[in-house]
Amino acid sequence: MRTVGIEEEYLLLNAEGTPVASSGAAIKAITPSPRPPGTPAPSTDGPGVEVELTQEQLESGTRPRTELDDVLDEVRHARSRAERAARGGGARIAALGTSPVAVEPTTSPDPRYEELIRRFALTAREQLTCGCHIHVGIDSDEEGVQVLDRIGPWLPVLLALSSNSPFWHGADSGYASYRSQVWNRWPSAGPTAQFGSAAAYHAAVEDLVATGTILDTGMVYFDARLSDHYPTVEIRVADVCLDAEDAVLVAALARGLVDTAAADAARGRPAPAVRVEQLRAATWRAARSGLGGELVSPSSLRPVTAHQAVAELVDHVADALDASGDLGRVRERVAHLLAGGTGAEQQLRWLTETDLSGVADLAARRTVG
Repeated sequence: MRTVGIEEEYLLLNAEGTPVASSGAAIKAITPSPRPPGTPAPSTDGPGVEVELTQEQLESGTRPRTELDDVLDEVRHARSRAERAARGGGARIAALGTSPVAVEPTTSPDPRYEELIRRFALTAREQLTCGCHIHVGIDSDEEGVQVLDRIGPWLPVLLALSSNSPFWHGADSGYASYRSQVWNRWPSAGPTAQFGSAAAYHAAVEDLVATGTILDTGMVYFDARLSDHYPTVEIRVADVCLDAEDAVLVAALARGLVDTAAADAARGRPAPAVRVEQLRAATWRAARSGLGGELVSPSSLRPVTAHQAVAELVDHVADALDASGDLGRVRERVAHLLAGGTGAEQQLRWLTETDLSGVADLAARRTVG
């Protein structure tokens, strides 16, 4: 089976549920002391924790795994390690796509981040958003590009399933995933046209960098891309999920999409003829509605209920999920999500019982619960 890895970004909150600029202290709290010469390095205890653009965030990533039980263990371990780091800095983590409470983000002290602020102004200054990136193993860049050319219509459904950011600057945004609206302000973010070959993909990336608009290839923020650092397709469309089990669901469906697309390409089946404008509209629709309204059908590109769109996705990848032994598990978790609601729906329910700070507090408890 293909390997799967998950990167998650978290908010750092104080006891009152307000984002706090403590990532530097958090990293320092878990950084080993310098070792005397000749002393063996300590063994790692799993996923690392890193700073992000703002000091109100931490990022953690899992190691690549093939079995979903192992992926779930990795996500839980990553969250536990990030929570320990946060506690060392006097905070705690919350898996929220955006902060329920209004906050003015603080840029992390890094020359690259400072250049992002200088060059992109308010777009960069307001980027206190937390996503979930899924890495799925591929055999080659050529296979990866064949995958990218085929999975675009299905990615908005992953966004809807993961939607977990209904609030912005202390108000209900009216969106299930307002994070994606903020994120797509970047000039290199969003869906892409078909590339056709690895050479064409790399040429497109080089041409994008050559415009001088973005800093480097690290700023290629496509909804799905070839990873710069790993032999993977990196699917970047999802919000960070409130529950670890939902992050694993998104990962399982992402791997199913990669398997299905790679198999279609190997059989010579052409990539679907879909325009970028249609993909952008489908992504916006998913961000607005989540699972609470209509989505754009990945196959017909016409309005359908969210339940129908999700069923289309599961049916599309069913053979791949069955081959990996994950089909029953995915169907069960999808049913749970459709019945109980996304992270966005949960946050809005909490708001009927508490205030926005209380919503953030409950999310922090749920993140590591």
